[in-house]
Amino acid sequence: MKRHATGGRAGTRNLLTESAVLRVAEEIAGFEIITAATGRAAFPVRALLFDKTPQTNWNVSWHQDLSIAVRERHDVQGFTGWALKQGVWHAQPPAAFLERMITLRLHLDDCKSDNGPLRVIPGSHRDGRFDSEAIARWRSVVPAKEIICQAGDALLMRPLLLHASSRATRPSHRRVLHVEYAAFQLPAPLVWAFASTESPKMD
Repeated sequence: MKRHATGGRAGTRNLLTESAVLRVAEEIAGFEIITAATGRAAFPVRALLFDKTPQTNWNVSWHQDLSIAVRERHDVQGFTGWALKQGVWHAQPPAAFLERMITLRLHLDDCKSDNGPLRVIPGSHRDGRFDSEAIARWRSVVPAKEIICQAGDALLMRPLLLHASSRATRPSHRRVLHVEYAAFQLPAPLVWAFASTESPKMD
C-alpha cells in the first residue's frame, strides 16, 4: 500500500483513494450484514488505517465518531465542527445521519489485552450525541467491554457507540482497517468526499 494518503500519529487517512482498499471496501459493502445495518445498499464513504507500534502508541479517550468526510465545505443547517484534515473537509452532521451509518473494523493483526484493544460501552449508540457529562454517566452505569480480536476478525459498530483504547503495554503492530458505510446522499450541495455510488437521499 502506498503511503501518499498521509500517515500520522493516529494512522493513515483518505484510504479510499487507494484502488486496492476501495475494491475491498466495495466488496464488503455487498455483504448482507452491511445491508441489514444500513437498511439498503450501502457504499464506503471513508477509510482509515490505525496501527499501534512502539513508535506510535497512543491513548484514545472515551468518545463517539462524530465527523464525516465531504468533498467541499458548504454551510448546511445542522452540520457543524468544520475542519480541514489532510486536505479533506470534515464536518459533524446531525445525529440522525450518524445513526444510519455503520463502521467496519477489519483487524489485520491479532489484538490482545496488552496491545491497546478497543473498549466499548454497549448500548450507548442508541442515546444520541453525548457531552462530557453524558459520557461520564454512561461510564458509571454500564461496564465497558474489551474487544479482543484475531487477525482476520471484523467488528461492526455504530459511529455513536462510546469507545476508547489505552496505550499498548506490549506494543507491536496492531493494524485495523476502519471503513465507514452509508446508504444515502447528503443534503445538497454537500457530497461525500470519496463515495462514487449514487444512492437515495436521506429520508
